[in-house]
Amino acid sequence: MPSAAASESKKIEGVPLIRDAFPHTIRLVTSARLRDSVLKALVDSRDELSELEEIESATSARLIAQHHGIKGVPAGQLIHGVPHEVFINASFAYAKPGELNRFNGPDRGAWYAALDVETCLAEVTFHMTGFLERAGDYNAVVDYAELHASLAGEYLDLRAARDHPCLNPDPAIGYKLGNLLARAVLARGVNGIIYPSVRHAGGTCFAVLWPHAVQSVAQGSVFRLTWSGTPEPAVEQVTR
Repeated sequence: MPSAAASESKKIEGVPLIRDAFPHTIRLVTSARLRDSVLKALVDSRDELSELEEIESATSARLIAQHHGIKGVPAGQLIHGVPHEVFINASFAYAKPGELNRFNGPDRGAWYAALDVETCLAEVTFHMTGFLERAGDYNAVVDYAELHASLAGEYLDLRAARDHPCLNPDPAIGYKLGNLLARAVLARGVNGIIYPSVRHAGGTCFAVLWPHAVQSVAQGSVFRLTWSGTPEPAVEQVTR
């Protein structure tokens, strides 16, 4: 029978740790990130493109993080030599300046994903609609591409703690508390957090906190979200 100390070591702040594998998870990114470099239109040769890319790298947060590290992401933590490493590294190198997400702050990003695309769509719709509301204009067309990934290892499991304060739907409350919890998870070297979606009833989300924990990334379908003057967008799958 496990001791009380051993049982407590399998928890963080009273929330259980699990070890499990999730062979198919989905993340949505804006399709602009999948296009060829805009620099290609400015050059006539591969050599010229390389020169411009070198200049661009001086201000690219992702490339700076990969080569030198940034405040919240040491260079040695990022991924090299695997397919789609650019998307993994970008998710950690880019975060909202001066703002929190639910489980990461402005100095270090995270790989947010879900088990189902419907959950992903509900999450990105919430955030993009909020942006349009702040802009005062519910008119936009945004394409989002699926990135499939396998996840495995140790995760903090909030699925049985739906009333945990970090899951408060109000970002002003939930995000601050979620960041405190995420710091404790990072300090233990745990891969990330599994949690019930706040924006899609019944959905399951992941906040992966370490780049090495994102495995076997591959591109999937593209979805187009169209806002036409109201907060509810039309959703269309444009590629399979």
